[in-house]
Amino acid sequence: QVQLVESGGGLVQPGGSLRLSCVASGFPFSGAGMYWYRQAPGKERELVALISSTGSVIRYADSVKGRFTISRDNGQNTVYLQMNSLKPEDTAVYYCSMLQSGVRRWGQGTQLTVSS
Repeated sequence: QVQLVESGGGLVQPGGSLRLSCVASGFPFSGAGMYWYRQAPGKERELVALISSTGSVIRYADSVKGRFTISRDNGQNTVYLQMNSLKPEDTAVYYCSMLQSGVRRWGQGTQLTVSS
């Protein structure tokens, strides 16, 4: 059974930094592309970043390009999202995700609030 457990969210001031982690289990992590999504109140869930199984392919949403960095540690079954220069509009619940046989699986999410 796929399990994705996010952690690392919290309250941060504008301009601050935070790193999210997602520990995965129940599937061959080293063979799976991994994704970070976010959903702000009243908005649709949006893709923030993705990383291929080997880390050779990385993509970012334009809104976070240059500020966020996705990475993974296949030995620890963990994917990270380093977030710098945070803005109030980054406030959202952040979700880790993967595709299993065409079905998208989600973690429970971790809340990030950027506010002074």
